[in-house]
Amino acid sequence: MIVKQYIKDFEKLGLGMFVHFGLYSDIGKGEWILHHGKMEPKEYYSRMQTFNPVPDWAQRLVATAKAGGCKYITLTTRHHDGFSLYDTCGLNDLDAVHAAAGRDLVREFVDACRAGGVVPFFYHTLLDWYMPSYKENFKEYLVYLRKSVELLCKNYGKIGGIWFDGMWHKPEEDWEEDALYGMIRSYQPEAMIINNTGLSARGALGHIELDSVTFERGKPTPINCEGAPKYVASEMCQVFGTHWGYAERDFLYKSLAEIIEDVCSCKKYGANYLLNVGPRADGTLRPLDAAMFETLGEWVEIQKEALYLPRPAGIPVEGVGEERDFLLVNGNTYYLFCHRISMRGDGNVVVGNCCDRDSADVFSLPGKVISATWLDDGSEVTLQQHENEVALKPGAYRYGTNLVVRVAKIVIEP
Repeated sequence: MIVKQYIKDFEKLGLGMFVHFGLYSDIGKGEWILHHGKMEPKEYYSRMQTFNPVPDWAQRLVATAKAGGCKYITLTTRHHDGFSLYDTCGLNDLDAVHAAAGRDLVREFVDACRAGGVVPFFYHTLLDWYMPSYKENFKEYLVYLRKSVELLCKNYGKIGGIWFDGMWHKPEEDWEEDALYGMIRSYQPEAMIINNTGLSARGALGHIELDSVTFERGKPTPINCEGAPKYVASEMCQVFGTHWGYAERDFLYKSLAEIIEDVCSCKKYGANYLLNVGPRADGTLRPLDAAMFETLGEWVEIQKEALYLPRPAGIPVEGVGEERDFLLVNGNTYYLFCHRISMRGDGNVVVGNCCDRDSADVFSLPGKVISATWLDDGSEVTLQQHENEVALKPGAYRYGTNLVVRVAKIVIEP
């Protein structure tokens, strides 16, 4: 099996921000409003006359991503409505250069990412509601598609990757993937090529040039690479509410605890986590979105030693936490992720079980434990070891703290 270094480097990025931004942001009813809202195209595309993000929209976005612990950002350079945030160089006039903005927003995005030390990735739609050739002359459309993607590959320097979406719309068509991916490789030989399989085929392998499988709004599972010619990564994408693009009346938000548990679900199987925001038309974020990223970042800062470099240890955890708790490893250091730890406190104050977790997580390690501490405060972890078998009791949080998932750092003899 071929293992490529750029794919392993992608896995080390760990956490990313997904950004859905376009004309739909000016309407505030989600990224599919043209289709699901049955809007007149003339009315929808008239938003080009007002679409003009503030000058520092990209810098603000990068700052929020970094605050959330994200090391890469995937931006919708073109979504299904066919509007491009980049200069299409004459392929059509449906781009930010011909909108009120009058400038190349992808250029601003890339510049801000590089200045902030964040890796830029480009989302690009495969299906297209604007181009007549998508329905009427598919081969002609594919030529247009490749020319569009070529602009992204050659005009913005080295990028982290291209994230495609929409092949699921015409599953029986020949998308001429060899030509598309071959063109990308000619300009960006070490760019991740990702093609989203949507809600219907999470985790499915695809074309040989694809570098990662996707889990859209679904928990990752182990990748079955049996018989596969090369190693591939995996990535889960998730949204705070129920829309990817800005929706001003979407109040069905996930809790921060759910997001933290999602991050940990990804780490359990070595998957990256791509968490979405939908900026408003001026490029700024809904205050709740920014606050969620910033608060998630506080948790990431506490646990960061365990979140980027360690990989799944392949060691089962039995006992009270066996459904959720798991081990990662980096060299001779193991990290046990402990879920559902209770909190000590008066029964009239603390909701739920106030007692320590009496049962232990039980697992085997290939050496003698020389230290065991909690990442969050450095305090000693209670464990017992008999030969290779370790029993660790997570106990309970002291009143005033609840991390949702707590991580124990266990070092064994080298």
